[in-house]
Amino acid sequence: QRLDILVFGEGSGGELGLGAKNCGPRKVVDVSRPRLNQLLSSKDVGVVQIAVGGMHCAALTHDHKILTWGVNDQGALGRHTGDGPMKDMKADDASDSDSDDDDEDSGLNPDEATPREVDPKHFPAETKFVSLHAGDSSTFALTTTGLVYGWGTFRGNDGIVGFRPEAKKGDNQATPILIPELKNIVDIATGTNHVLALDNKGKIYVWGTGEQNQLGRRVIERTSKLALKPAEMGLRGKKIVRIGSGDYHSFAVDDKDNLYAWGLNSFGQTGIPKIGKDEDIVGTPTLVKNLKGFKLKQVTGGSHHTIACTVDGQVLKWGRVESHEAGFDCTDLPDDEVYKENGKPRYLKKPKAVPGLQGEVVATANDTCIVVTPEGTAYSWGFSEGYQTGLGVAGEITNATKIENTAVRAEKLIWCGVGGQFGVLGGVPKEGAGRTA
Repeated sequence: QRLDILVFGEGSGGELGLGAKNCGPRKVVDVSRPRLNQLLSSKDVGVVQIAVGGMHCAALTHDHKILTWGVNDQGALGRHTGDGPMKDMKADDASDSDSDDDDEDSGLNPDEATPREVDPKHFPAETKFVSLHAGDSSTFALTTTGLVYGWGTFRGNDGIVGFRPEAKKGDNQATPILIPELKNIVDIATGTNHVLALDNKGKIYVWGTGEQNQLGRRVIERTSKLALKPAEMGLRGKKIVRIGSGDYHSFAVDDKDNLYAWGLNSFGQTGIPKIGKDEDIVGTPTLVKNLKGFKLKQVTGGSHHTIACTVDGQVLKWGRVESHEAGFDCTDLPDDEVYKENGKPRYLKKPKAVPGLQGEVVATANDTCIVVTPEGTAYSWGFSEGYQTGLGVAGEITNATKIENTAVRAEKLIWCGVGGQFGVLGGVPKEGAGRTA
């Protein structure tokens, strides 16, 4: 299905894909509310799926082209970009400015700020893609035959690690290559610097950096490069049907609706109770008992929190709430549900449903959440200093709040994504609705 793409947020690295040219008062950065991206026209381009990374995006078109835009410092775009102009944007350059200036250069690199195709020569002829997936500085493409191509780099606590174990430490992979260890893959989930791949037999393969045990095993510095090679996870006897990831924690759902989690747990973001510092890390896949009885259709996480959606539309939250990640006020919750310090909620100990909200698709990054409802509307909350909630507010949003403006009202929304300081919505035009840029 061809999508209209609406973008909003800070965008100083070209993540919004609006190009490098301001149009009078309409700037290509600091877009406070959703704006239809004319460079990704549903009629002329026909995007069917988007992957949102930390500071870049990748889009799959109806005719199996891959378009990328945003920051390319570590090769995340899969194509070479020139050293175009780049300058700091002033606060008064926001999208709602009253400036009457003519078209002017934003200072962005047009090769990065404009959606452009990854050269198909990197793939065998007639290759067709199912989906794209983006980490912080990496991108992956899943083909209809279950193969995976990737590019970019992984970073560890001490900087760039690389993309493949055979490459020199610190080298980026600037163009797509086949990940040879992966076959018959049906889904991919990406964290900040780690990846999970699910095959058609219910097995999980993981790779990337693993200082926080997000790979489900201990990775030591001496052999850390070997972790860049996909390896099967130890979930013997379990048939996994769904995978998900936070920035530094990971999830798997089996065919009996059991949720397993591992990785960083400093705010209880895995869903496994914390009883002191020993539980800051969940070292291996562990059953999340608090999710027993829930049928999850999607689970994904931010820096220190998690959001999930059930088959009956409940939106569940757990983990950190200090930056209003919950979507509701947690102040009056009992102590067995929320951990507090000096009377202020720090994290949800167990999953809580966001009151009054039904979800079809959920997305999060860092401390911001967006939910698309079954009716085709969107709600957001959390950290919004870069306008990444799409609510026109720079600050923090406590309660799940409907995203509304002229551009959104013309669409039935079916998808959402969140990056480091920006957000993306995908929709189809409502019949008879007026269109706006």
